[in-house]
Amino acid sequence: MMKTEKLNLTSEWDKTFPKSDRVSHKKVCFVNRYGITLAADLYTPLVASASLPAIAVCGPFGAVKEQCSGLYAQTMAERGFLTMAFDPSFTGESGGQPRYMASPDINTEDFQAAVDFLSVQDNVDPGRIGIIGICGWGGLALNTAAIDTRVKATAVMTMYDMSRVNARGYFDAMDEDARYAAREALNAQRIRDYRNGSYELGGGVVDPLPEDAPFFVKDYYAYYKTPRGYHPRSLNSNGGWNKIGCMSFMNMPQLSYTSEIRNAVLIVHGDKAHSCYFSKDAYAAMVKDSKFTDNKELMLISGAVHTDLYDRVDIIPFDKLDKFFKEYLK
Repeated sequence: MMKTEKLNLTSEWDKTFPKSDRVSHKKVCFVNRYGITLAADLYTPLVASASLPAIAVCGPFGAVKEQCSGLYAQTMAERGFLTMAFDPSFTGESGGQPRYMASPDINTEDFQAAVDFLSVQDNVDPGRIGIIGICGWGGLALNTAAIDTRVKATAVMTMYDMSRVNARGYFDAMDEDARYAAREALNAQRIRDYRNGSYELGGGVVDPLPEDAPFFVKDYYAYYKTPRGYHPRSLNSNGGWNKIGCMSFMNMPQLSYTSEIRNAVLIVHGDKAHSCYFSKDAYAAMVKDSKFTDNKELMLISGAVHTDLYDRVDIIPFDKLDKFFKEYLK
């Protein structure tokens, strides 16, 4: 039998965005195939039919459901979808030990387990389920769409390819020698942690912010380290990932079969974002040599930077998302 771990869930509204009076909200838990219990916020339209289309939302990488994934979920619920924002394994209010680890396999399973949960809800049509992945969870959403045929529509926002950035560094600046040095350092860290009997954290967004920090670091600081987006359970707002937490992404490419995705995909990115090349290249690879291109789209938002698509409701194309999901979850 599937058993859920008893999680310590807060009962207060502790989101970085205001609560809507147009949806109902409750905390729920579900279990993935690795036996990890995940915590989620479920948002339901107050005026709803008996059989709703549903959307699971996750991201950004190192964030929690109280930040922008919850904002996306609540906003899409206002537009008539049953939605769920969840904390990935090992993070936030979800279970999993040791803490603050990531895995291309387990985190893809997190999305699939969310689809499992939504598929059996009495007020959800299991044939009309979609997902939204933000930042690093954009790449994981594409990986999920490539393996899970139940996902009828996938929206990818301000995407990171976590396999690529861990293996090649930002802007593909790491060569083989640099990659080998990174592996040496990570494996040395594993021995230190084992000897110490504890797992050292890598640190979240740098604080205080150096004057000469690159723009994308300033961009992250402006979200994670200020009242705009800070949350006490967010990895990026605080101590960060386990130091070796993302090591497994280095040699496990996650976008190998995206050209075989038959269901709809919308990729959205700001054209001024440092990360825009991830979305451009992911879209190009997805449609190259594919027989299923008519329902694929890359949308670039003029003038937008990476975190603008986290919480800038004046910039996030919610009308486009609404139209996309209503078309492909009908």
